[in-house]
Amino acid sequence: MTTQAPAQRSALHSQRLNQITHEPHTRLDALVKAHAPFETQANFARFVVAQYLFQSELVALYNDAELTAIVPDLPARCRAEAAKADLADLDTEVPAPVAGAVHHPSKAEALGWLFVSEGSKLGAAFLIKRAVGLGLSETFGARHLGEPAGGRAQGWKTFVKTLDDLELSAEEEAELDKGAIAAFNRFTVLLEQAYATTPELA
Repeated sequence: MTTQAPAQRSALHSQRLNQITHEPHTRLDALVKAHAPFETQANFARFVVAQYLFQSELVALYNDAELTAIVPDLPARCRAEAAKADLADLDTEVPAPVAGAVHHPSKAEALGWLFVSEGSKLGAAFLIKRAVGLGLSETFGARHLGEPAGGRAQGWKTFVKTLDDLELSAEEEAELDKGAIAAFNRFTVLLEQAYATTPELA
């Protein structure tokens, strides 16, 4: 896993990941809409439960020394604590972990998971506007959807450029793809779990 010149790349990793995750991404978007998270604060709280579960499962990746060597600001990008604060704002208990979390993935597979997590920050720009309609904001109840330091677009561009500049073996590319698809599938599971449980007020 080394850096290579752009001219050597036949296809960008990020472009390939966008293509192969199109179907699970579309499926997940439809599922989110079906649960109508912006209809009521209670519905939104369930959505935050799913977000917290997903982000909390990725804390180890965001703080991994090898991954931070590739993406220096990685620890600061993690949103688990923001989602946890949102749950407190919404009088919702922190959920227990759900079996099946990603555990010690390879470096390339981990980058696939992070690609999905970081990419979701772009969509959060639209979600935060909907959350405002529920009386929430970047400082209350919808912190995890807030604008990252330096801006959403810049943060994403930096992450994608770093990823695209990595020279990966065929095996590592397969692991990267596997991680990204697994991330979408995992969030889908956590979303279903969050809406299947009755909200517990703290």
